[in-house]
Amino acid sequence: MSGVSEGGYRNITSERQLRQYCRQLAQCPAIAVDTEFVAEHTYRPVLCLVQVAAGDELAIIDPLAVKDLKPFWEVLASQGHETIVHAGRRDAEFCLEAVGRFPAGLFDVQVAAGLVGIEYPAGYATLVSKLLGLQSKKQETRTDWRRRPLSPRQIAYALEDVIHLRALREVLGQRLTELQRLDWLVEEMELWREEIVRAASAEQWRSIAGFASLDARGQAIVRELYYWRETEARRRNQPVRRVLRDDLIYELARRQLADPKQIVALRGMERADLRRRLDDIAACIRRGLAAPQPAAGEKQKREPPPQLSVLGQFLFAALGNVCRQLQLAPGLVGGPNDVRELLAYRAAPGKERPPPKLARGWRAKVVGQLFDKLLSGQMAIYVADPSSDSPLGFEQRPQSGGRSMGPELPQSSES
Repeated sequence: MSGVSEGGYRNITSERQLRQYCRQLAQCPAIAVDTEFVAEHTYRPVLCLVQVAAGDELAIIDPLAVKDLKPFWEVLASQGHETIVHAGRRDAEFCLEAVGRFPAGLFDVQVAAGLVGIEYPAGYATLVSKLLGLQSKKQETRTDWRRRPLSPRQIAYALEDVIHLRALREVLGQRLTELQRLDWLVEEMELWREEIVRAASAEQWRSIAGFASLDARGQAIVRELYYWRETEARRRNQPVRRVLRDDLIYELARRQLADPKQIVALRGMERADLRRRLDDIAACIRRGLAAPQPAAGEKQKREPPPQLSVLGQFLFAALGNVCRQLQLAPGLVGGPNDVRELLAYRAAPGKERPPPKLARGWRAKVVGQLFDKLLSGQMAIYVADPSSDSPLGFEQRPQSGGRSMGPELPQSSES
């Protein structure tokens, strides 16, 4: 399919139509899916449209007309097919929220593109252009998908996001097979599942920027303000950062002042809705200040030693070099924070915590093991060719044996 003509799709606006369509959809070996949602105004994103390409048919499902989409998500979560998406993590979350399971056989073309050396994250139009030589018509990026009726132009825009997914999957699947990395994609989709489940249950307040630099009382204040914000956002049905920004949570925790007069003097706290909740915010701060403190002698801050900053910059440069050698998008492999997490993990191996991303799976084979050798002195890094896209070289130190001009491409079996 190269485009969408008016009426060239199935329009599903009732439960009866959805059940009928799902019986047909369940027989398809590949289901390409995309969604349109609005997340700027509510506590949880509002699902506004579901686009599907399966078999020889395109379909639009209208969640504002079909109140119960569970039959569709049940089909998507059932085994026996492949679910093809682009940047589909939010799509997977919708499925999990609806039926408690993830879409079966997830193949995300954006992730697959990163695994074969295309930039990451690459937009849909970029992939269509680079891999298929086509121009994707994207002209409705500011659409409010909650409004009805949708124009034919808006429908065509929405369907454009699924028309080419199966063709992209074929091209990328072939490249992954040639590079023996299909199992890497399977691993990435499993990592998605782990991260989504963890995000729903873990202590997300620890992710507030600057958290690690606070003392124990400051961290307790962050926790109290974070949970208050979640409750308040849910009650108001507003995005959490509209209730109280992350930077204000950090600043309140850093100052540790529970007097409402001092709280309102903080720049950013002058909003009328925040002024009305000063007593609640002050109560959160007082609870944080009164929280039990760790035993004497226990480390309060998790700031890394200063040498890790230098090592992190050094190893991040090495990561980019290795990625270019092995046809991998550095943005998918890991960023500076991932490198620092690996260094901190190696610096304190006795602590019981799960290994960081760069020490797991295919990333460990590509860069984790190389970093371990560099840190232990078994391998050296040098400037091999200043004019090359990958100017750095790697060699075994003399006591470790012969010279290697670069890490060998990790071998992996086809999944």
